[in-house]
Amino acid sequence: MLRVMIGALAVAGMAVAGYLTYARYSGTPISCSSGGCETVQSSDYATLFGIPVAVLGLLVYVLILITALSATDTARSAGAALALTAFLFSAYLLALQLTVIGAVCDWCVLNDAIATVLAPLAALRLRPQPVVA
Repeated sequence: MLRVMIGALAVAGMAVAGYLTYARYSGTPISCSSGGCETVQSSDYATLFGIPVAVLGLLVYVLILITALSATDTARSAGAALALTAFLFSAYLLALQLTVIGAVCDWCVLNDAIATVLAPLAALRLRPQPVVA
């Protein structure tokens, strides 16, 4: 059940990051109730090493989904590491929105919520697995 929940959250994150990636490359205005989405998405912090943060998020969510499909120790560890990294990076980006950029993106906050739920679930997968006799 834990793997299913992680997989579902990864798909939700892929949808958010996919939408933001699509909007960025198509030039489509982002649907946003706060009015801050375009400001955030066009800020200097919307890319990392020249790669849009939305693209990086999409990649991470795809990788988390892949790890959720496997029950191996390596997949559990990789999934937890990716989810924790996503959570920490999301927290960093939210802090930037609130303190530096001066605008908040609805889609980014939704991503933050997904990463916040995903991280502890992925960490729970690190618990020792029962031995089947």
